[in-house]
Amino acid sequence: MSLRINDIAPDFTAETTQGTISFHDWIGDGWAILFSHPKNFTPVCTTELGTMAGLEGEFKKRNVKIIGISVDPVASHDKWQADIKTATGQTVHYPLIGDKDLKVAKLYDMLPAGAGETSEGRTPADNATVRSVYVIGPDKKIKLVLTYPMTTGRNFDEILRAVDSMQLTAKHQVATPANWKQGEDVIITAAVSNEDAIKRFGAFETILPYLRKTKQPSA
Repeated sequence: MSLRINDIAPDFTAETTQGTISFHDWIGDGWAILFSHPKNFTPVCTTELGTMAGLEGEFKKRNVKIIGISVDPVASHDKWQADIKTATGQTVHYPLIGDKDLKVAKLYDMLPAGAGETSEGRTPADNATVRSVYVIGPDKKIKLVLTYPMTTGRNFDEILRAVDSMQLTAKHQVATPANWKQGEDVIITAAVSNEDAIKRFGAFETILPYLRKTKQPSA
């Protein structure tokens, strides 16, 4: 099964560092980010988990829950959190899913069905494809997927920026241009006529017949 944008994020029940969760129920009526790791006690992933811990407050402001998953048991996650604190100075307060039987990694098509039934004996290289980030909306649909190689640390500021864009464009009939940041001009979508654009946004600038820019709408 290949997951694409606007597919329903597969639901599952799993053990985490904060107890058993049912994923869709855990998401609730807000947004969520699921980000995955091939193995505990790996250097790049250690920095990533600490970075996300430092950004958790920013995500909370946007009604976004964050949850990590690694192909290892929960007991191993508990030990890993001490290393994350040492390396980054951050304490992980969000849950980490234990995926020792590889079920979630397979469910999200990060590992093939024939990958086996246990994380035991598997190396980070065996799980190299478990390096994806999924942004999931309140409708439980996948809004964004990013997959990184093991040697490239993820830019979670970019994911925060993308969340700002997706939440803005879900509320207004606008899109955001390349390298857009919060507060910058946005693009009026083709579904909005010039007359309606004036009513909705006031003044706008026509760059090309199909490219019109306006100030970012307020909440």
